[in-house]
Amino acid sequence: MTLDEIKSAVLAGKTVQWISSNYVVKYHDKSKQFSIVCLSNNHSIGLTWRDGVTINGKPEQFFISDTN
Repeated sequence: MTLDEIKSAVLAGKTVQWISSNYVVKYHDKSKQFSIVCLSNNHSIGLTWRDGVTINGKPEQFFISDTN
């Protein structure tokens, strides 16, 4: 998925995962930022590097959950 596809899917209420179901992309209303959250320990990293363009992870590793 591209960065725009990831953001659009999350904003549309879909569950976007990274690598496995343990990592979910979340949008934070207060900060207006996206992050990747590990569900097992609640640790998170930004969806992108500081440049706002380079994704933390490979585009092909992101997918929309089958449960949506």
